[in-house]
Amino acid sequence: MPATGLIAVYLSGCVGIQTQSEREVRGEFKSLAETYRPGERKVTLPVLDSNATLTTFLTYAMLNQPRVEMAYYEYAAQVERITLARSLSDPRFTFQMDITNVISTIMPGLMIDIPWPTKLTARADVAAAVSRTRYFDYENAVLQTAFEVKRPYYQLHFLNERIRLNRKMLILMSQVEEIARAQDEAGKVTLQDVLRAQIEQERLKNDIANLEDSRNPLMSKLKTALGMTPGQPNPPMPLRFEPTKLDITSDQLYAVAMAHNPRLKAMESEVRAAEEGINLAHKSQYPDFTVGIESDVKAAPIMWRPKLDVTLPIWRDKIAAEIAAAQAEKSAASAKLTAEQIQLAVDFADKSFTYREAKRNLKLLTDGLLAKAQLSLDVALSAYSSGKIDFINLLDAERALLEFQLAEVEARLQCEMALAELSLIIGMRPPGAPIPGPAAVKPLTKE
Repeated sequence: MPATGLIAVYLSGCVGIQTQSEREVRGEFKSLAETYRPGERKVTLPVLDSNATLTTFLTYAMLNQPRVEMAYYEYAAQVERITLARSLSDPRFTFQMDITNVISTIMPGLMIDIPWPTKLTARADVAAAVSRTRYFDYENAVLQTAFEVKRPYYQLHFLNERIRLNRKMLILMSQVEEIARAQDEAGKVTLQDVLRAQIEQERLKNDIANLEDSRNPLMSKLKTALGMTPGQPNPPMPLRFEPTKLDITSDQLYAVAMAHNPRLKAMESEVRAAEEGINLAHKSQYPDFTVGIESDVKAAPIMWRPKLDVTLPIWRDKIAAEIAAAQAEKSAASAKLTAEQIQLAVDFADKSFTYREAKRNLKLLTDGLLAKAQLSLDVALSAYSSGKIDFINLLDAERALLEFQLAEVEARLQCEMALAELSLIIGMRPPGAPIPGPAAVKPLTKE
């Protein structure tokens, strides 16, 4: 009869009681799962064609990038560990027999280990705090993926600008060669000017070839950021360029970065987990129990034997060491958080300066230098055609204009890259990010 009861209990199964921290974390994970893996299936990826926008590329990457998927399942695994932490150990079925010449007793039993009250809750709270660290690791992976898409996206766009400028200058130098030939035939210049024009064209052709070749590694980086395999065809570049929209002049941006940067939030969760670990360590001074019951089924009537074992936490140095270790872990987590806050401040200041510097350079070029360099080249072309200046002066004017044009492209690239990095530092969620709830940081448009 007792054995039948044990089997019935085993087959029916038991369910533990969720702690408050577990209920909260499971609710948060459910919201994320409904966004990232609805119905435990991958969502349909958007189509990457010539009409795709940068937002489409970002959405594709955030849903397809293996790094994001890995972070998601590491978070999922840690959520399940909360249940493991707050659950009692499995009951143990025991069996004893007394045998002399015959079997005199048959004693099946059931035993279970029960820790001191609140220990399981404390373990669950530690696991819940760690799970929040894993969540912010996931959020950081999403934002990092978005940044890694933006970087080659901007580089490829401005690479095309560089190629366009060099090709435009190559056409101009071809026209200059024709002028030099005409001047040579008229006896106004020597063949040396024609050769110099040809040399400049060969230099430009080589620069264009190098720029064209640099497109391949950038496209590989874009595919990697998108989570695409090397065997998949290259995605088409969006036809419309989308700059980053972020106002870095706002006094609130640094405070927003400190409040919402996922790396900081993850470290804050580590500190919280360490605090819960200290609470758990203090409970090691309380005993745990093993309770159970055995029955002698051969006795008439059946004889029952209740059992109780109690651990005796007498090793005070062991308990003190456990508490000290937990306190040291909290101190280490707090120091790590402080170090990250300092580094974030440095990164924020550095990228803000990079942006301001690039904006100043861009203003200098667009407000005066480019127009003057273009005018200088036009004057030089006219003067060379009429024999008033030599070819070297014309070549200097051509190279000066090309240098300023390429510098303008580089300044625009630096602006976009700095803004993209600031978006990452601040923790601004891109459109389509698989993160539940309202955006921690809404996109800030320029004033």
